[in-house]
Order: sequence, then structure tokens, then C-alpha cells
Amino acid sequence: MKDPKTLTLTLTPPPSFTLFPSLNLPQKPITFHQFSTLIITFIAYAAFHASRKPPSIVKSILGPDPDPDPSNPQPGWPPFNSASGTHRLGELDLAFLSAYAIGMYFSGHVGDRIDLRLFLTVGMIGSGICCGVFQSVGWPCVVAVMGNWFGKAKRGLIMGVWNSHTSVGNIVGSVVASSVLGFGWGWAFLLPGVLIVVMSVIVFLFLVVNPETIGLELPHDDDDEEEEGVMGTTTEGTALVELRKVESEEGDGEGGSESVSSAIGFLEAWKLPGVAPFAFCLFFSKLVAYTFLYWLPFYIRHTAVAGVHLSHKTAGILSTIFDIGGVVGGILAGYISDLIDARAVTSIVFLILSIPALVVYRLYGSISMFSNVLLMFLSGLLVNGPYALITTAVAADLGTQSSIKGNSRALATVSAIIDGTGSVGAALGPLLAGYISTRGWNSVFFMLILSLSVAGLLLVRVVRNEIKEKVNEGKWLWFSGIVH
Repeated sequence: MKDPKTLTLTLTPPPSFTLFPSLNLPQKPITFHQFSTLIITFIAYAAFHASRKPPSIVKSILGPDPDPDPSNPQPGWPPFNSASGTHRLGELDLAFLSAYAIGMYFSGHVGDRIDLRLFLTVGMIGSGICCGVFQSVGWPCVVAVMGNWFGKAKRGLIMGVWNSHTSVGNIVGSVVASSVLGFGWGWAFLLPGVLIVVMSVIVFLFLVVNPETIGLELPHDDDDEEEEGVMGTTTEGTALVELRKVESEEGDGEGGSESVSSAIGFLEAWKLPGVAPFAFCLFFSKLVAYTFLYWLPFYIRHTAVAGVHLSHKTAGILSTIFDIGGVVGGILAGYISDLIDARAVTSIVFLILSIPALVVYRLYGSISMFSNVLLMFLSGLLVNGPYALITTAVAADLGTQSSIKGNSRALATVSAIIDGTGSVGAALGPLLAGYISTRGWNSVFFMLILSLSVAGLLLVRVVRNEIKEKVNEGKWLWFSGIVH
């Protein structure tokens, strides 16, 4: 009799393998399919982020204008152009991001149990039509697919490069939305929505969720055999999850059903070593990142640069500098974490350095356009570095650590827990910014700096475990006095 928690999942190759027979083995090597998966998931999640960007671009049009036109004594759109207009704008952000955060927990749980290709396609179409909770489908799906195709070797660098899709999507969304503001702010929502629906067709036709789906097997990764993971995993975590393999049974009428490990429970995933501290760290880290995502164009529009208030379009396009810095920061954080083999140490260093970067940006960013661009780039690099690392390489490490013996179907659940918790912070940050900004932007930056400080403190114990592990291996001996 089958365990009720065990689920048999039948995965079939995407339609493109029927339409284009040359994609089938042995015509294409595994590296071709890995690269294809990386590109498809990159484009898919970039489209998700592009469709999230319009609300931040239209804020400066809906809200009160810092440099009003004398011929238009009542700029903006009611009720957002009133004295409490920024409160209403923050509440709009909360409405969307709350649906996203709540949906994230359920999406990961569902994603471990159904075909991720179909689930991702539905999420993209839903996001293009009505956004909201459908946006939560994207992240658990793409992280789980990437975890299926890439081992732990060089995972930080690969995930760092791949995770630039968030910043690339933000850039595309900002440029597209800003470029059509002259036709009416509604167009800023329409074009990114059409884009993500078009991209969903590519996902449906070409995305291969798992190498086994097309008869491939990944090369053996020696890192997966280590007794302890990067989080200092011990044998205490081994009993948390019991893996079961479900073999297709003769006579049940389901040919082609492949062997799949049982999905991990939601509470069991929370108990995995390292999941909780990184999840709550991401809460505060993502709070900061999403405050910039949703309020930076508004801040630039309302803060004179070299004594001049920029236009709505210029402010929207200029805000992409923060995302360009985020691309570099994500890649740099991934490369450094691979180099020193310490995700938490890398994250906390970026978090600490981002605090003075925000202080300097607030104090000197308005002096000139050059200082604004330079300091905005540096802030984006340092703020998005740990955010990108935690949501990709760290989530993939935790979802495939030794305590669950490589259960790849735990990956979507763990990713959803980490990013779902972060998304609660993402929902809270823009709301607080909307309310606090009425007291002045210094108060908003103080909130951001305080959040980064708490995020760093939450990683102290994990950092200590990483350093202790390195010292026990005969490395980083100058830290031996701290951990013993």
C-alpha cells in the first residue's frame, strides 16, 4: 500500500521535442539542454519582474508633483495627489505584494507536486492578465528547475549570473513603461503584460523541467556527498525527511511514470538547518530591495539633482542604474561565495557595506548627476548582492543539502519558504515608505539602514558555523579565537 504522502508524478517532454526532432538525444549534449534551461528560465523570470515595474513608474504621475505646471493647478490623480497620497500609493503596493507573499508559500507546495512547466505557464499568463497572486508562481518554479539541472559546483557564480534576470527585468520594465508614459499611464501596464504572455508560450513549448524527463542524467557532483553542507548541517537533520522512491507499477496502466522522490512537508522544510535564519534575513533584505524597486523613481522625481527636478520619464530611466548595479552585485556575490565557499559570510559582508553606501547616497547623491549615478550604482550592487545570493544559491543549497539526501522535489518548497518570507518584508517595505516619506526621506533611509542591520544580525550564528567549519578544515585559522 502506498504512503498517502507519496505522490507519483508523470513528466513528459515539452511539445518542442515533437515539433523539432533534432532536440532529442543523441543529437544534443547535456550542456545544450543546461544552457537552454538557463536562458528560458532567465527570460521567464525577467518577464515577471518587468511586469512588476509599472506601479513604481506611474507613482510620480499619480501622486503630487514637486514641480507643478502653473496651467495645471491640480496635478496627479485623486486620491493619490492629496496630502496623504503617498499613503494610498503604499497601500496599493501592499495589496499586490501581500497577495504575492501569501501565494508564494502555496506555490512552492503545489510546485513540488505538479509539472513545473505547466504551472509556470499558467502563472505567466495569469500575471499578464491580472498580476497579483499569479506572480508568486514564478520564483519557486524557476529555482526548482535550475536546481534540477545544475549541481553544487560553481552554483554561486552560475546562480549569480542567472539571478541578474531580476535586475534585467526591472530595467526592461522601467524603460518600456517610461517610454510610453506620453500616451497615458495605462500603457505602462499593458505592454509588460503582453510581454509576459508571449514569453509563456516559449516556456510551454521548450522548457525541460528535469534531465530525467528526456533520458539524461547529470554528471556526478562530489560536493553532494559531503557529510556537512555549507550551513554546518549535522546528522540531526537526517531524520527530518524520509525519502521514498516511487517506481511505476506494472498493470496500473500508467506507462512512462518515472521514479520520483516524495515531496517534503511545509513544516519539515522549516526545520531544515539554515532555512529559518536565511528566510528571516531575506525578510529584511528584500524589504530594502523592494522599497527601492517601488519608490526609487518617485524619490528621484521628488529630489532635485544639481538643483533641477527631473521629468517623469527621465526619473524612471535613471532608476535603472540601481538595477544595473544589482546585476554586478549578484554576480560578484555569487563568485565570491564560490571562491571562499561561504554563502553566509559573503552575505553579511555585503549587508554591512551597504549601510554606509546608503548613507552616502542620501547625503551626496543630489549634488550632481555623476554622483547620483555612481552612488546609486554602488547602492544597488551592495543591496542586491545578498538578496540575489540568498534567493538563488543559498536556497538551492538548502533545498538539496545532505540532510534530505538530494531530494530535488524539496527545492521548490524550500525556495518558496525563503522567498515567501522575504516577500512579506517586500510587502511591508513599500507600505512603510509611503507612510514614512511624509516625514521626510531621511526617515525612510533610516528605516532601510535599520533593516539592513537586523538582516546582518540574523546571520551571525550561521556565519559563526561557517567559520567554525573552515577552521576545523584547517582554513581561516585567524578566526579560531572567535569560534572556540
